[in-house]
Amino acid sequence: MVHHVHGSYDMLLVLFSYVVAVVASYTVLDLVGRISTAKGIHRWGWLWFGAVAMGLGVWSMHFVGMLAFSLSVSVAYNLLTVILSVVVVIAASFVALYVVGRGRLSVAQLLSGGLLLAAGISAMHYIGMSAMQIGIAYDPVLFACSILIAIVASVAALWLAFYLRQGNAHGGLWKKLGSSLIMGAAVVGMHYTGMRAARFHMAEAMDGANGMMLDQKFLAYIIAGGTLLTLGLSIFGIYISNRFSRKDSEIRQSEKWYRSLFENNQDAIISIDSQYRIIGFNPAAIRLTGLSGDAFRNRTIEGILPFVAAEERERTRDMFLKSLGGEMQNYETAIVHREGRRIDVSVVNVPVEQDGQVVGSYIIAKDVTEEKGSKEKIQYLAFHDELTGMPNRRMFNQALAELIRSDAGRFSVMVMDMDRFKLINDSLGHTYGDLFLQEVSQRILRCMSDYRVTLARMGGDEFTLLCDSCYGKEEVARLAERIIEAVAVPYRLKENDFYVTASIGIAVYPQDGEDAVQLLKNADTAMYEVKKNGKNGYQFYTGELNAQLQEKIELEVELRQALMRDQLFLDYQPQIRAGDGQMIGVEALVRWRHPSRGTVSPGVFIPIAEETGMIYELGTWVLREACRQMKTWHDAGGPLITVSVNLSSQQFHQPNLTTYIKGILEDTGLEPQYLELEITESMMMDAAVSTGILNELTEYGIRISLDDFGTGYSSLSYLKLLPIHKLKIDRSFIRDIVVNKNDKAIVATIISMAQHLNMDVIAEGIETKEQLDILTDNDCEKIQGYYYSRPLPAVEVEQEFFAPMRIAAAAK
Repeated sequence: MVHHVHGSYDMLLVLFSYVVAVVASYTVLDLVGRISTAKGIHRWGWLWFGAVAMGLGVWSMHFVGMLAFSLSVSVAYNLLTVILSVVVVIAASFVALYVVGRGRLSVAQLLSGGLLLAAGISAMHYIGMSAMQIGIAYDPVLFACSILIAIVASVAALWLAFYLRQGNAHGGLWKKLGSSLIMGAAVVGMHYTGMRAARFHMAEAMDGANGMMLDQKFLAYIIAGGTLLTLGLSIFGIYISNRFSRKDSEIRQSEKWYRSLFENNQDAIISIDSQYRIIGFNPAAIRLTGLSGDAFRNRTIEGILPFVAAEERERTRDMFLKSLGGEMQNYETAIVHREGRRIDVSVVNVPVEQDGQVVGSYIIAKDVTEEKGSKEKIQYLAFHDELTGMPNRRMFNQALAELIRSDAGRFSVMVMDMDRFKLINDSLGHTYGDLFLQEVSQRILRCMSDYRVTLARMGGDEFTLLCDSCYGKEEVARLAERIIEAVAVPYRLKENDFYVTASIGIAVYPQDGEDAVQLLKNADTAMYEVKKNGKNGYQFYTGELNAQLQEKIELEVELRQALMRDQLFLDYQPQIRAGDGQMIGVEALVRWRHPSRGTVSPGVFIPIAEETGMIYELGTWVLREACRQMKTWHDAGGPLITVSVNLSSQQFHQPNLTTYIKGILEDTGLEPQYLELEITESMMMDAAVSTGILNELTEYGIRISLDDFGTGYSSLSYLKLLPIHKLKIDRSFIRDIVVNKNDKAIVATIISMAQHLNMDVIAEGIETKEQLDILTDNDCEKIQGYYYSRPLPAVEVEQEFFAPMRIAAAAK
């Protein structure tokens, strides 16, 4: 016969069981973080320790919960079965901790681990229940609920353990504590649901069962207290272990960072101890020196000292020894790579201190060869001319200032300018201009090879020479003559010879200036005096030159005002046909009517206009006024003759020259065939450019005359290449034609050549009957000169030539 047995719970022990469950859950959550960071054998040790702590915690909660339940009869327990329940839950705990202690946790791993843990807890519970030597039957529904609760509780516990295993997130402690309360409630809920499912009864067959009788309350408190103590010690041990582990981890992390910085640093790093032994080096040290690792390993610093450049070796050694004295050193030195090339390095010696004692030093070296080369190049370019390699203005000024400060006594400064350089630069282009300047520089350097002289290029074609105080005025003059002779030798550029001369001005310290500015200014003044007097020479500065310079400056200002105040006017020199004395054209010549100086010669103000850039504005005015005046004469009844106008180089090389001249002709109304432009040979040096310009002009109907023919240095081949209508024989050949056979032969040759090329030819500067006869004997019929007429104002041309011509024409 079956007798049902009823029992009751000791609520204090129930509460103790929940506390045990919570502490066990917290222990598990703490253990998982430790297991996840452990490696090797330490990981397995923590796994077993955790499994035992977790298993005993869960089993203790279960056993205390069973002891909290008091039946109306005494119940014995089977000890082996109790031990088996402990083993089962420890095994299940091991599997669970192994799963969540891995680096990643997939859903499948979470579910499988949860099921295994749930199975272990359930098995532990019901095996433990079976240890009670009393009949037990289970309510199927509540039994199933207990299993389900075990599964849900296990999966939740594993997920929380994995999620919180790091334990260093913000609020990690409180998250663990909250999770422990939830996990404890789930475990307790599973246990008491299982207990609720049990139906105890006394069967006759069990009345004589043998087993261990327990004092429930006393044993429950002992187990609960022991378990809490054990778990508390476990938590404390884990805490201490985590502290040491974090410290070790920080040390390892710091060491990894240091090692990464050391190994991957682009600068060479060598570690030296106090005994000069090399105890460490990085790959950059091998790359920098080209040495193998064996050259550093277990060697002393003396072993690599021979690779320091010989002149830097002693200083480098001294710097290193200072760093071992505790003083950081920063300096530059040089080493010789194993392949033999020199490498400039920037070195920092950093002393290493421990407990206030210097125990070694770091040598940190950076390759600065390229950087130093760049700095040296910048420094070089700051004081040298990039084109010629000579000292530049800055370096020259420094040398001049130092010589003045040294009170060396009398010395000379030369300022030199190349005559006709602008012609080369404008006609051939800057590339050939640069080649010319390089050649000029070499010639000057060869001239001064025996002199203590500093030569500098100040810019463009301007050079300066600083002559040492040991040279007197005569020696400086001889040097200037040598340079002038060397510069005058023809230059071969673009398959042609070009002739260039030099103008040199010389100032002497201290009589011509006591400071650098005044010296250079006075040397400039002397140089411009040379240019004014025909160029190709040298001139020492004198006091009179300063007055001339001041006058030139005043003229420049007044010339600008003259353009605005209509002080310029044109004279016209008739061009006559010798056979019948008829006028065939006029040449327009500009004049300046100065309010106080009277009429200023073009020879005075034209060079000023060219130097200052006013020549373009002046040339435009001349061209427009000449066309206007000729149109006025044509409208008044003629004769229909041409007006010749000199075209400056700046005008000729301006962009859209043809459009510019067309605009003037259209504004004045003069037809193109009545305008004759006089150009010089120098404008045609670049045949490719000149041909295009001249073809455009001649296609429009404008005539081209080659002025001063025979005085330039261009090739005769231009005569067949360019559309030139007239050659003008220069007055320098006419002046002595009566007495000089050579001049007579040259003039005859020019006339004959022009006739064979179907060109007109005109001679200028005819002043005597003898000159005229020689020209007419050689078939040169077109004449310009004082023999027929001086240049006349427009009114006088009208009165003396045009009015009689109109009357004669009307009479016919």
